[in-house]
Amino acid sequence: MLNLKNVLSVLLLFIPVSIAAHFLHWGEAVVFITACLGIIPLAAWMGTATEEIAVVLGPSLGGLLNATFGNATELIIALVALKAGLVGVVKASITGSIISNLLLVMGFSMLLGGLRYKEQEFQPVIARVNASSMNLAVIAILVPTAVNYTSSGIDEVTIQRLSAGVAIVLILVYGLTLLFSMKTHTYLYDVGLAEMEPEELAEANLAPDEGGKKVNLPLWIGVLLLATLAVAVESELLVDSLEVATSQLGLTALFTGVILVPIIGNAAEHATAVTVAMKNKMDLSVSVAVGSSLQIALFVAPVLVLAGWVMGQPMDLNFNPFELVAVSVSVLIANSISSDGSSNWLEGTLLLAAYTVLGLAFYFHPAIQGIG
Repeated sequence: MLNLKNVLSVLLLFIPVSIAAHFLHWGEAVVFITACLGIIPLAAWMGTATEEIAVVLGPSLGGLLNATFGNATELIIALVALKAGLVGVVKASITGSIISNLLLVMGFSMLLGGLRYKEQEFQPVIARVNASSMNLAVIAILVPTAVNYTSSGIDEVTIQRLSAGVAIVLILVYGLTLLFSMKTHTYLYDVGLAEMEPEELAEANLAPDEGGKKVNLPLWIGVLLLATLAVAVESELLVDSLEVATSQLGLTALFTGVILVPIIGNAAEHATAVTVAMKNKMDLSVSVAVGSSLQIALFVAPVLVLAGWVMGQPMDLNFNPFELVAVSVSVLIANSISSDGSSNWLEGTLLLAAYTVLGLAFYFHPAIQGIG
């Protein structure tokens, strides 16, 4: 991971460049691109700081911290976009995050890991539990849209109230999944992680409590706060320039939200999943990819619905029907491929092919939601 860290360190240079581009009026497209590149290393630093703090807190609190901050970058970007009234972009980023983790990340992991190892195995029990949770997430985001399309004259307030109720249920379910994985059924997850090296666990923020490790807690808390603040600043620049920049680049807001934002927010985490898969640690790779999708669906999306209520920016779970089709297809093929607890390069190729087809569809899709 040394080369990856060096690359990410170089990308930090884009942070002052994006700020300069904003104040010196170098163009919205320049601000947008440099802000995107600046967010990538900040997300990696947030993940590293969270993992270091988790070591001090211990397995239970540390696991909760990792579970809470796992997709913090995407959450911050979405909150800034929500505040700006770009509800369609926020919704697109939710569906895009689920799709990219299940198809792009898992696909690359299975393909590159499968080229090095003929067959790779992971825990089928965990795969089935995750599949059930993802099915629930699909149902939860499908219901408000179905209600809207099958009812005549239903108003937005009613849909928002329904979405808020669904959001509360999803957050409760997310809490129960944490209880399941970190308390009542930890042995299922321990089996899959028992043979992994400590540094590999740390790469995915799954490191256990290391009693002998000296962690400078104030330093890492400071790093986490500074990185979070910097992500917020860069997110403001990204969102402010998004509408004009995407138009100049020939992109729709839907494509930007579904494809670009998830890749930006989770680039470092994606690289980790692929890297450990190439080390024949498919359990960890699947845990990173599917766990991130579950967190988006069961935690980030509901939090954004409730945050929109507080902000006065109506945010509901009434999605573009094509987004629902894309998520449903992604969950279906990911569950089908992962259900047997083994993978190969062809299955990875199938996932990547599905992502490419959906990406092309979103690129040519004319829908532009939530701008203005």
